[in-house]
Amino acid sequence: MKKSVLLLSSIIALNACTVSKPKATKIKFADNPVVAHRGAWKAQNLPENSIASLKEAIRLGCTGSEFDVRMTLDDSLIINHDPHYTKLEIEKTTYAELAKTPLSNGEKLPTLREYILAGKENNITTRLVCEIKPSASKERGKLIADKVLKLVKDLKAEAITVYISFDYDILKRIEEIQPDASTQHLNGDKSPDQILADKIDGIDYHFSVFKKNPDWAAAALKNKLILNAWTVNDEAEMKNLLNQKFEFITTNEPELLFKILKELK
Repeated sequence: MKKSVLLLSSIIALNACTVSKPKATKIKFADNPVVAHRGAWKAQNLPENSIASLKEAIRLGCTGSEFDVRMTLDDSLIINHDPHYTKLEIEKTTYAELAKTPLSNGEKLPTLREYILAGKENNITTRLVCEIKPSASKERGKLIADKVLKLVKDLKAEAITVYISFDYDILKRIEEIQPDASTQHLNGDKSPDQILADKIDGIDYHFSVFKKNPDWAAAALKNKLILNAWTVNDEAEMKNLLNQKFEFITTNEPELLFKILKELK
């Protein structure tokens, strides 16, 4: 009798473990080149770099949504493009002080943690394109990179996060810590050969850079580097980049790019 009870208890426990085991989420990024610059904000008059604009980019089905990360005086990682927020220098101001002023839609100035959590919610199609802004010093920039990588790992968002920066040392630091991370350089001052040699994964240059260096796009594709261009808001320029087989196009006008893609099909 005791053996039967013990066996039944074991079966129930095993079934309980099996039922409660979480299913792995399968990432399948949207099959388009559209990266919303600071989220999809323009058409809906949303604040740039807001959680609302991120959610709109996900709703539209963009393959990526770009955002900017800075660190406050008290080491809080926040989302903001400019080095100042409401005339306060971010690196010399605490987050509590900055957060006293909401965004134009009433949203609180988002932290990176809040932003990533929002980006993970009901999303398996849109990359979080994390731009780490250059800091006051190279060492502080590397520290920010360390903290960003740790937070992304803690939040289990590594599979949907890619990294871009104007600071080459930040990208090299990311590759040093996490070699399988996806990294792209923004500054437009490195050839595809140099990018490849330094084990950076791609180039994400202003579209004018590719006009000045007409062979770079083809060289990047040949070397299987990620090929991206920013910030492209003109229809003719979008079509030009699509003809050159750019993998990604970063734009303030994601709806326009989707319209062009539909027409080309």
